[in-house]
Amino acid sequence: MGAIPVGAGPQSTYTVQQQPPAGSCHYRMEKGEPLEDLKCNPGAISPAVTQANLSTTICRKGGYTKNIRPPEAITRKEKQANAASYGYKGSLGDAEYDHLISLQLGGDPNDARNLWVEPADPGHKPGSGVNNLKDPVETKLHTAVCSGKVTLKAAQQAIVSDWTTALSSLGLS
Repeated sequence: MGAIPVGAGPQSTYTVQQQPPAGSCHYRMEKGEPLEDLKCNPGAISPAVTQANLSTTICRKGGYTKNIRPPEAITRKEKQANAASYGYKGSLGDAEYDHLISLQLGGDPNDARNLWVEPADPGHKPGSGVNNLKDPVETKLHTAVCSGKVTLKAAQQAIVSDWTTALSSLGLS
């Protein structure tokens, strides 16, 4: 797998990003879990987060991600367009407009290459608040990066390759 694209990083003002054409993206399935189309969503990292500045970005106390998220008015429009890109027919309320490389792993906040409509996991109970099994994987990777067990680049590459095997591929499961 090649280098992960670099996005624009956090912006003071976000604009709605153009999404792939309707019907052009196709989910992959691994272990019963939906994965993104790598042609549409190869991921994108933020140039603002590097191995050298982890303590002042994603690993700092007090949070990093809440200050760089695009507003819902932007992401709502992107989510609707991205659902069309994937031909997603389910309830948008049950799907997450997900950062492939999460913000807590230095993913770009609003690059269309890093955001995709992730369907709820099979067996999801609508209204439960738990949409997918990817979130705990992201948190474990974040902890491993911030504790020095794995590099930022290794964690980003593992999540892009296949989040269902990211932990095991890094010896963290």
